[in-house]
Amino acid sequence: MARQPRLILPHQPHLINQRGNDSQHIFRDDEDHERFLGWLRECARFYKVAVHAYVLLPGQVIILATPSDEEGLALMMQKVGRYYVPWFNSKYGRTGTLFQGRFRTSLVDAAHYLLAASRYIDLAPVQAQLASSALEYRWSSHAHHVGVRPDPIVTDHMLYWGLGNTPFQREAAYSELVEQGYGSDEGELIATALAKGWPVGSHAFKAELEKKTQRQILPAKRGRPFKVKPDPDDTAAGADAG
Repeated sequence: MARQPRLILPHQPHLINQRGNDSQHIFRDDEDHERFLGWLRECARFYKVAVHAYVLLPGQVIILATPSDEEGLALMMQKVGRYYVPWFNSKYGRTGTLFQGRFRTSLVDAAHYLLAASRYIDLAPVQAQLASSALEYRWSSHAHHVGVRPDPIVTDHMLYWGLGNTPFQREAAYSELVEQGYGSDEGELIATALAKGWPVGSHAFKAELEKKTQRQILPAKRGRPFKVKPDPDDTAAGADAG
C-alpha cells in the first residue's frame, strides 16, 4: 500500500525527525556536527525555510522549522543529505545508506505547542543522558535562545519574541521555560508524533487539519477508509536523505 505524502503546510511550523540507519551514529566527532550544520544553514537559506530550533544527537536529528512553500522542507533535507552522506561515507570509509529511510515531519499547533516543541528539542540531550543540562550540550540551538551564543542558523519564531520586550527578558523567560521541564503527557505526545509523523496538537487541531487538507489525521471510522495517494518520495527512494 502506498504511503501518504508528508503533510507539509507553508508558513506553519513542523518538527523534522531523521535517524541513523539501524540506530547507528550519524555524528562521530566535532567536524561531523559542524559540516552538517553548515550545510543545513546553507540549504535552509536557499529553500527559504526558517529554522527555529534544532539538536544533533549521535544517532538522530530533530529540527523545528517553518517552510515558505510546500516543497522547501523536503528539498532542504534532501540537499543536506546529498552533501553530508557522501562526505561522511568518504571520511569513514563506508558505503551505503546512512539514514533510516525517509525523514518524518510533524505539523505543530504553534499557538499551543511551538515553545513546547522547542523545549523538547533542547532537553533531548538531557533525556538521552548526554549532558546534565541543556546549556551543557553544544550541538543544539539552546545557547542561542538563552543569549549565550548567537546562532546564524536560527530564525526566532514570533512566539519566542513574544516572551519579552527585550532580548534579556526573552532569554530569561525561555531559560526558565526549559528549566521547568515538561510533563510526561507532553513528552509522550511529542515523542510519539516524532516517531510516527503525526501532527502535534489537540483533537480539535487535528480535526481542523483533516477538514482543511482532506486527509486522514484522526483514526478512521469503520467502513469509511480514506484513499491514499502515492508519495512522490517513493519514486526517489535512492536519494538516501529522502
